[in-house]
Amino acid sequence: MTRTADLLAAETAMGAVTLHVGDLGAMSAYYREAIALEELPGLGGPDRVVLGRGGQAVVVLRHTPGLPATARNQAGLFHTAVLFDTEEALAAAVAHAAQHPLSRFAGNSDHWVSRAFYFTDPEDNGIELYWDRPRDAWQREGGRVAMGSDWFDPQEFLRRHLTEDALAGTVAQAAQVGHVHLQVGDVPTAQKFYVDTLGFEIMATFHGALFVAAGGYHHHMAMNTWNSAGAGPRAATLGLGQVALTVPTRDEVGALADRLRHAGVAARDDGRTLRFEDPWRTLVEVSVA
Repeated sequence: MTRTADLLAAETAMGAVTLHVGDLGAMSAYYREAIALEELPGLGGPDRVVLGRGGQAVVVLRHTPGLPATARNQAGLFHTAVLFDTEEALAAAVAHAAQHPLSRFAGNSDHWVSRAFYFTDPEDNGIELYWDRPRDAWQREGGRVAMGSDWFDPQEFLRRHLTEDALAGTVAQAAQVGHVHLQVGDVPTAQKFYVDTLGFEIMATFHGALFVAAGGYHHHMAMNTWNSAGAGPRAATLGLGQVALTVPTRDEVGALADRLRHAGVAARDDGRTLRFEDPWRTLVEVSVA
């Protein structure tokens, strides 16, 4: 059992997800037009575009030409999940994504704690757009959260929640990375790293998948082997570049650095940010919010 002192702080949250992209112009246009994000001033550069909402970064696109496309069975990104505050804001974002010619709709699901819509971007990165039900409506048992995957009618959802005001004001409404879902080679290794070492708590398990969080959230991260069972360390490809987490204090960063050192995980700490790789060479960055 993980000691409380070894857990990530309850205020832990996800930061922007970094993607290596082959076509920076097309990908930045897609995230602006389809996901209704805006380019955040002062954060980008010649080979880097940062997009988000309400000043909150959601995705960092790094132009990395020459890298091969990621394969479906490799470790890496399953999806980046963008969380919206209201069903109206979610409906507007879904409408934008569904109407974009380069979007591929991958389904929708009622997860009991949330309602979600899934898309794939032009370079095959998964995207989830979702809204959370209030926490007091979640069903819990033994410290875990009950989650499922029920279908609901997407057209009925849009009829009920899509408004002209939301469509016109999507960029002004806040959104953030709610969770990040990874493809990994095996779940026990993922649990040892993300739970035993990093300090997340297990919130749910399904066949071939693990859902972990801090502070009782349904999940900040998930790892599955649905496409990638047996996958080894990642090669350099397009797609996922980095996962970011924020914690409330520098002491939390220091405590995590100690846990990584004790577990034999190499890490780099420049005084502001702690960087390290998971067992599949996915880069993780932790900094103070």
